[in-house]
Order: sequence, then structure tokens, then C-alpha cells
Amino acid sequence: MTNFAYLRVSTDHQDANNQKLSVLDYCNSRGINSLTFVEDVVSGKTTWRDRAIGSILEKAQKGDAIIASEISRLGRSTLQVLEIMEMAAQKSVSVHIAKNNMVLDGSMQSTITATILGLAAQIEREFISTRTKEALFKRKSDGVVLGRPKGQADLLKLDAYHDEITGYINKGINKRSIAKLIECSPSTLYKWLKRRHIHMK
Repeated sequence: MTNFAYLRVSTDHQDANNQKLSVLDYCNSRGINSLTFVEDVVSGKTTWRDRAIGSILEKAQKGDAIIASEISRLGRSTLQVLEIMEMAAQKSVSVHIAKNNMVLDGSMQSTITATILGLAAQIEREFISTRTKEALFKRKSDGVVLGRPKGQADLLKLDAYHDEITGYINKGINKRSIAKLIECSPSTLYKWLKRRHIHMK
């Protein structure tokens, strides 16, 4: 029997640690071990059959389990979630939802629950999308320039360390050592010194 811990993020820049912790807590409470973690970074707009969840279901055997942190991680629409649930039920694969502390095993009750949760997640996404668009439209109507300002930023990250850096310089400490002391890369320090017209002695 294989226990697939399924983690889905929208892009490879997002962090799946919260999902992982949620799944681990759930599995510990249920005595589920020997997890096989599968991280899916393909866009949710891609059909689920072409994502990692599709691959899991293709190779899953009777008695296997899929554990996800939330039902919205399985698919972006109620229809996708139901299709995944249907395929899992056909293969006698149980689906665990950590956040709701429940097991969807293909029964009528679990199917109804999955439908409600999937629909709720889909509606919430639509609300968030609508609110974001409305907020951006209002800001644009008010004359606010959207997007990142052009040119170089006035405030730099290392400005908070100005006194500390100049103090190290006055003590004769070299650039590379200063970078280590303030925990930044040497290139970041060099650029900051250049922007602030600070010269080493």
C-alpha cells in the first residue's frame, strides 16, 4: 500500500511547506506513515489528468491513499474534484483531506461532501478574483499608476544597516567581511555602497 502526500502549488515560486506540515500533522494523528511526497507545480489551469494528481491515480493500486491538505489542492473546479474522486473510487483509492480531518472513500456521503467543499473553494476563488479586479480598477480610475515604479528605488534594503556598515568601514573591515557580518551577498553590498556613494578607506 502506498500513501501519496499530494502537494500542489500554482507556481514553482510558491512554498509548499504549509501544506506539508498540515499533511504530516494529519498523518501523525491517524497513524499514517511511509509517505511518498509528490509536489505538483503545474498550473491549475492545466487539466488534472496532465498534472501529477493524474499520474498518481494512473499508477495507484487498490488500498492506496492520497492525502492533500485541502480539497482545493486537488482541482480548481468542483467538476475536476468530482472526476478525481470518481477515478479514485473506481480504483478503491481513498482520498484524505487534512484540513477537514476526513476521508473520502467513494461513498455517497463523501461524494456529497466533496461536492460542497469543492464548490465552496471554487466560489471563494471567484470572489477573490473579482475583489482583486475591482480594487485594481478603482485604483486605476483614481489615477494611481499600477505596477512597479520605473527607475531605481529610493529606499534600499541595506539602508537599515547604514550606521553599522559605516562603522565597520571606519574600523578598516573589508567589504567581503562586512557582507558576512550583515548577512548579505557581497554583490548586494557593493551595489549599495555605489548607490550611496560610500567609499572604502
